[in-house]
Amino acid sequence: MSWLKLYLPIYLVLYMLVTFVLPTYRTYKKTGVNPITFGKSDNAHDYIGFVMKLLIALLFIAVLMFSLSEKVYNYLVPIGYLQTYFLQIAGITIIHIALVWICTAQLQMGNSWRIGIDEENKTGLVTKGIFSISRNPIFLGMIVSVLGLFFIIPNALTFFIALTTYFIIQVQIRLEETFLTREHGKQYQEYKQKTKRLL
Repeated sequence: MSWLKLYLPIYLVLYMLVTFVLPTYRTYKKTGVNPITFGKSDNAHDYIGFVMKLLIALLFIAVLMFSLSEKVYNYLVPIGYLQTYFLQIAGITIIHIALVWICTAQLQMGNSWRIGIDEENKTGLVTKGIFSISRNPIFLGMIVSVLGLFFIIPNALTFFIALTTYFIIQVQIRLEETFLTREHGKQYQEYKQKTKRLL
């Protein structure tokens, strides 16, 4: 699918705009609060923020190398037996479903949406809509997104990105669970009992 060489970089830029830039601007405009809470300290929370930024940069590198030329892309060690039409179609389908899923979850979070843990500004606990299916639908969408991109361009780097994204998100989820238990107490404990962590 030669058109993917043009489409994937465009998709990735739009993905970042729709899932990070626009919600950040919207939340800041409505509340005056910067929803990006990752800082530059040496604690676990901020280290996860650093790793996530690194993974995003690597994702752009993987997509750009795929789009530039086959010779350049070969440096990423493509996984030949996974380069099938079926997996590419599956990946394309998955990344678009994940994008819609993430956007829906962000809209349902409203002014409670944050990137990271906000220790300074109290937010409401969102449990309805998509959040009645998954306690972490945005993280779930992110995991599915990188998995879909791995299906489209299976290579050593996208495999590393998908695997690392899964584990780093699992750590972040547990940090947030500790925070939410402290902030919302019994309400969050009851929510945990009836709604799964991811799906």
